Amino acid sequence: MTQPALHRSSLLTVEPEWIDYNGHLNMAYYNVLFDRGADELFAEFGFGPDYAKRTGHSTFSAEFHVCYLREVHEGDQVYVTSQLLDFDEKRFHFFQHLHHESGWLSATGEGMGLHIDLSGPRVAPMPQEAYANMEKLHAEHSKLPHPERAGRSIGIKRG
Repeated sequence: MTQPALHRSSLLTVEPEWIDYNGHLNMAYYNVLFDRGADELFAEFGFGPDYAKRTGHSTFSAEFHVCYLREVHEGDQVYVTSQLLDFDEKRFHFFQHLHHESGWLSATGEGMGLHIDLSGPRVAPMPQEAYANMEKLHAEHSKLPHPERAGRSIGIKRG
């Protein structure tokens, strides 16, 4: 029996125009990398590049949280792993890790995605095929440990 695995994106490259005046990846582009990793995952659900044109539906991000752990730099090769934590007919909660190609962890991201009817736009139920694809992946990902950083909140704790 094989162990369940996180979804792993293709290798992504940190592009020169993404580097800030501190010499590392600007915070906005961590989101770009996480989004590109999510695009590869969402395509497996059936929400690929042609989905919006073909169906008049798409996915939107409702919320996304990033924790920056270690800098990446221009030209670095990275990949994103994704875990589907929960979902229903209109929403999906997922957690991602951004890794340097050598394996060390650079950042984590946690998101809530929505299935959208673009004619509104408004949140709408996803097609049964996509729901079934999520159901299958969620059954596998539920066997994995819950990510340590999932569900974190931000704030300053006072004494």
